[in-house]
Amino acid sequence: MLETHGVRVFSLSEDTAAVNAFSFWRDGKPFIFLNNFKTAESSLFDAAHELGHLVMHKQESLRDRKDAEKEANAFASAFLMPENDVKSRIGYPITVGVILKAKLRWRVSAMALAYRLHTLDKLSSWQYKSICIELGRRGYRTGEPVGTERETSAIWKKILQNLWSDRIGRAEIARELNWPLEELEGLTQHLSERRTVVPKTEIKHLSLIK
Repeated sequence: MLETHGVRVFSLSEDTAAVNAFSFWRDGKPFIFLNNFKTAESSLFDAAHELGHLVMHKQESLRDRKDAEKEANAFASAFLMPENDVKSRIGYPITVGVILKAKLRWRVSAMALAYRLHTLDKLSSWQYKSICIELGRRGYRTGEPVGTERETSAIWKKILQNLWSDRIGRAEIARELNWPLEELEGLTQHLSERRTVVPKTEIKHLSLIK
């Protein structure tokens, strides 16, 4: 959805694994970089968080505000888990089992859904704390034992699948784009095991996407 609306979405390299995500505007174009070493649910929330920054904190000075991160988190929570939908889908009593089943609908982490329910006053502070303790005991504080499928770029897949014909390999594509080969291989790992080839005439068009 972000790509469809013109946001350039990229993954971060392994040496930036400590960074969750970041975003910025460049020449009027929005960019988001995501850490794919986290769970799929965390990456989705990070993407929505960065969208919040792009929408609400476009001016660099606004990012310096202490509440900017809190605002972006609130945006992501509401964007991924709309209030009316959550309230209509989740009734009482709310248990850990209910949360683990319901989180699949919104593709968010169990902890994120529990927090959203707390902010919507569907969980008291005591209930929220108890559920967090139980989720932590089941491994949901540091991971997502039962998770969702990670999203991949739709644009790159279409581009590379449409450029099989001329016999130019990934090494040359990476060199022309000035990208590490392993990053290009990461983009194409979900495609066919056939050798990825791109016409020389199309390499300039690929470079414009950077």
